[in-house]
Amino acid sequence: MNTGWLVLAACLAASAPLSAAQVYQWKDEQGRTVYSDQPPPASVRNVQQKAMKGSVIEGGESYSSRVAREKSPVTLYASDCGAPCDQARKLLGERGVPFNNKDPQANPEAQAELQKLTGKLSVPVLVVGSDRLNGFEAGQWHGALDRAGYPRSVPVRQPAAAPAPPPAPTE
Repeated sequence: MNTGWLVLAACLAASAPLSAAQVYQWKDEQGRTVYSDQPPPASVRNVQQKAMKGSVIEGGESYSSRVAREKSPVTLYASDCGAPCDQARKLLGERGVPFNNKDPQANPEAQAELQKLTGKLSVPVLVVGSDRLNGFEAGQWHGALDRAGYPRSVPVRQPAAAPAPPPAPTE
């Protein structure tokens, strides 16, 4: 019978929405552990509340973004070049893409890297894994990020609701 409750708990966890949800755990009259998204009867004591979280990794990064980052890290070579560099940063920010920002104007090492990578010092340059894109063109940048597996939008994290107090024991 314990297996049935474990299956129920797994089903509840799998069917929970991606935002935080409350799950209650308690022992019933027969001593079985019960999991429910509904508060237990008022007569139950020693109720534990557990916050179930969705598929967002701590820090707000989605699983797909983490996998893409590990397989195809992103480096942006940009300086204070005006609209193209600003648009490049904005695109990466809107997609929630974690990236290493290197400014060749401020950093001689970044300047040497960019010179070796492209043969010139023009910015912005986007490196996604082994792909390199010179200059900013939104469609090409989105395509490179899509191929690498980066999600199109930033996951929205809902603030966790304050847990409801457990029901007051009745005597």
